[in-house]
Amino acid sequence: MKAYVFPGQGAQFTGMGKDLYENSALAKELFEKANEILGFRITDIMFEGTAEELKETKVTQPAVFLHSVILAKTLGDDFKPEMVAGHSLGEFSALVANGTLSFEDGLKLVSQRALAMQKACEITPSTMAAVLGLADNIVEEVCASIDGIVVAANYNCPGQLVISGETTAVEKACEAMKAAGAKRALILPVGGAFHSPMMEPAREELAAAIEATTFSTPICPVYQNVTANAVSDSNEIKKNLIIQLTAPVKWTQSVQQMIADGATLFTEVGPGKVLAGLINKIDKEAATANA
Repeated sequence: MKAYVFPGQGAQFTGMGKDLYENSALAKELFEKANEILGFRITDIMFEGTAEELKETKVTQPAVFLHSVILAKTLGDDFKPEMVAGHSLGEFSALVANGTLSFEDGLKLVSQRALAMQKACEITPSTMAAVLGLADNIVEEVCASIDGIVVAANYNCPGQLVISGETTAVEKACEAMKAAGAKRALILPVGGAFHSPMMEPAREELAAAIEATTFSTPICPVYQNVTANAVSDSNEIKKNLIIQLTAPVKWTQSVQQMIADGATLFTEVGPGKVLAGLINKIDKEAATANA
């Protein structure tokens, strides 16, 4: 079965999407429509902007979404997903790809999500850190032992977890992770504590926008971050998408479930090759490709 996966924040690079814009009339039309919807020329920042400009959350999230979704749309008849999944922000790209959300609604939600997350980041100093070389249960136990808010946020692949929470609690957790035998525990250059209770204000704001958006019946199941299971019911997809901001991304578990359900080829659609790399670490036998 053909599985298509969509990257999240962090996959962006200067010049992303420019070749699509220049070589496909459909892509150009969709990029220009996106500029109108967002109210600024995001294409200028994507094609010519600095790494700093691209790193702004209000830019990054729509940029990665647009690159992924427009690339999928230019694949034409070759694009026949039998299952989809996306990492964090990438779940919105996956939901456009499988017909749950329209291009316009997906972009509006991603833009609102980015702005809501930005606001939530400004309330309390918070951050994320990558922990390498520890078993999931040890990371969870260390987080639980720390005073303050710090939780496992991204289960990226075995031996690679990202933790998230209040800055001081994350810093303490990093020291405790190293003491517990982690190869590395390093603070990430992110705007705040995504996929943690610190995102509760953003979740409330995004929930209203998601509730007001039409979700259609998808053409194939989406393996959602929150459950790591195949979901085809649009109401359940909606519910899981709302929870996603404050819950961990179960990427390892999602990929394992997709393989168990018959995935034979994973094609990454969007900027970079991060997910293909993670999938190969989750299952060395898994076949991966990039669109």
